[in-house]
Amino acid sequence: MKKTRNRKKKLNIIKEEVRVLGVDDAPFSKYNKNCLVVATVFRGGQWLDGLLSCYVEVDGYDATKKLIELIKKTRHYGQLSCIMLNGIALAGFNVVDIQYLNKKTRLPVIVVTRKMPNFSDIKKALRTLRQEEKLCVIKKAGKLNAVRIRSKKIFFQSAGISKQKAKEIIQKTATRSLVPEPVRVAHLIARGIAWGESKGRV
Repeated sequence: MKKTRNRKKKLNIIKEEVRVLGVDDAPFSKYNKNCLVVATVFRGGQWLDGLLSCYVEVDGYDATKKLIELIKKTRHYGQLSCIMLNGIALAGFNVVDIQYLNKKTRLPVIVVTRKMPNFSDIKKALRTLRQEEKLCVIKKAGKLNAVRIRSKKIFFQSAGISKQKAKEIIQKTATRSLVPEPVRVAHLIARGIAWGESKGRV
């Protein structure tokens, strides 16, 4: 009985050095066909252990596939506990299917965002692009939940992980900002490469 209790307790603990892959895209112009995507490998919210990158099509359909390929081929794959995205889409409206990403990588996926998205604006933009079918992928990601970081709220969606565990990972990795370090640093690096210097907050 004692061993069972200890095992359950161990499974319920999120380690301080939980390995998280944080993903964000670089700025791009309307003339760009492809967009740089940067992924950082972090231990908790303290240590950067690795850096990955790939390109996805602007307003395209390949972001989920490209992330699966990137993640599964990295030497860090076996150590990863979670994938964290800065928003549900990369390179404009190249929407990530987080349920499929979770299924194919066998890793929980968390999407974080500072503000509640304006779904009316999203619908209008997708209608203009004639890509309304992407709304189904966005809806499949589930509703947005709030998590409190130092008295302020940010929002998240998740796949393959409980809401409580997702909240714990976000809170453990948000050590220097409202946004967790894995995606904050991916954001800085991506913009530094694209612009020559990182500008603006996540």
